[in-house]
Amino acid sequence: MVETRRQQIDSVAGALFRERGYAATSVRDIAQRSGIQGASLYAHVASKEDVLWSIVQGAARRFHDAASAVSEHTDLTAADRLRRMIQAHVAVVTDDLGQASVFLHEWRHLSDSRRAAVLAARDTYERRFRQVIEDGQRSGGFATVEAGLVTRAILDALNGICGWYRPDGRSSPTQIADHYAELFIHALKSTPEDPP
Repeated sequence: MVETRRQQIDSVAGALFRERGYAATSVRDIAQRSGIQGASLYAHVASKEDVLWSIVQGAARRFHDAASAVSEHTDLTAADRLRRMIQAHVAVVTDDLGQASVFLHEWRHLSDSRRAAVLAARDTYERRFRQVIEDGQRSGGFATVEAGLVTRAILDALNGICGWYRPDGRSSPTQIADHYAELFIHALKSTPEDPP
């Protein structure tokens, strides 16, 4: 697939925002690394925040689409759906570390209305995970624990991959996803011990 100039700008900006942070990256930095003149960048984008918004929206859409494709398979057990959702999440994170990292960390630099949209999308995404966990609890496949806390623990662990994953590292994204899925599903299937 041929990358459009706008996609190239978003990709370059995503890498720069991940390396330096949004605040420390200038429009000139984005233009220079994109191989275009600073003023020419404005033919493609209105502002640095618009670049950030484009990256955040694109990543949010990829996370949402990946989770939707899995969570709607009610013919699968909750454990199988959770495994596939974890695999899908890890795939989105590792497919483009720059854009995933920007989505997860730099969205706070957006305007109030855009931040509100990101928070609403995040809440919807978290609800999909929580629903799968609650389905597993209702069916008796998962222990009865606070589903919201478990959801946040899973997503915090998966999102943390942005900080340490390296494409040339020891483990592939598939191996990482499988290990995380096994860890969390095993923990959810365990019955908490009765208090002393």
